[in-house]
Amino acid sequence: MRIEDTLTYKDIAEIPELLEAFSARAGAMKKLAVRSVDKTVYLVGRGSSGTATLFAKYIWETYAGTITNFIHPHSIFEARKPLNFKGQAVWAFSQSGRSQDIVACLRKLLGWGAKGVAVTNEADERNNPLARLAGRHILLSGSPELPVAATKSFELQLWAVLWAAQAWAKCFSPADFKAAVVAARRAVSEDYGGPGLPGRIRRAGMLGFVGRGPYNAVAEDSALKFREMSKTHALGYSAAEFLHGPIGAYGRKDLVFLFSPSEKLPEDILKVRKALAERGTACEVVKPGPLKFPFSCIPVDMSMKKLALRLALAKGLNPDNPKGLNKVTQTF
Repeated sequence: MRIEDTLTYKDIAEIPELLEAFSARAGAMKKLAVRSVDKTVYLVGRGSSGTATLFAKYIWETYAGTITNFIHPHSIFEARKPLNFKGQAVWAFSQSGRSQDIVACLRKLLGWGAKGVAVTNEADERNNPLARLAGRHILLSGSPELPVAATKSFELQLWAVLWAAQAWAKCFSPADFKAAVVAARRAVSEDYGGPGLPGRIRRAGMLGFVGRGPYNAVAEDSALKFREMSKTHALGYSAAEFLHGPIGAYGRKDLVFLFSPSEKLPEDILKVRKALAERGTACEVVKPGPLKFPFSCIPVDMSMKKLALRLALAKGLNPDNPKGLNKVTQTF
């Protein structure tokens, strides 16, 4: 199968155009991007959508002065007493808007006084119970995502997070968003690491992805895509958490990707690289190029998704429909 014939590649190739389309209607974020009067937001999501909420926490707390908390549905469902969510804003992330546990969790929180925001990629609200329930719907695109592994919807969730921060704090410039679209186009056309990297990954016993701040979310989702598309044992970590134990599982046969937010490696990434060298574990340092941080997270993440796709094809796998996985996963 040629890479251009896969639905996953077609979704990745569509990302720059969809980022531009979202930016053209980003003025609506001023009304849709609600938060509490004390500038607090709660987040809920699963899978890649859950990883996007991790990106949101880093961005909104760092750039927009917004305290961002995670909701774990189990604790909401098992709460012995009603929790006071009066006046609180709950953002529910779901590619399809049909994840039953996310819908049920938001319904309960709304009953406790919360205001809801749905972030989905499903334009038809008749088929989107989350958007109907929330009443405020941030539509990522009008382009359905068919492959199991989330690619364009994840990048658009990160994009929506950046635009929400912009609506709250005017913390970025229009040029930042435009430059990110240009970099996204480059990520579509380039093969990160060249033809030899998939083979190098294939020979590794275990993959690790390590990032700091917003790149922690990139690390987590990159690992997920390698697991989903290419059946590769891969895990993502924050730089600090990786040093607090997980590094102990890595040895000479493994490979770790280190995401740097700048051309000059920050101290925590340098510590990880040094610790890996002491263990004899190979590492691949991924630098952002000239694009401004945190916008560089998007093209870097795209490059990792395309790399996972290339590896899947090299293994003779179907990246669009991995065996045993579903596009909409019902866990409730």
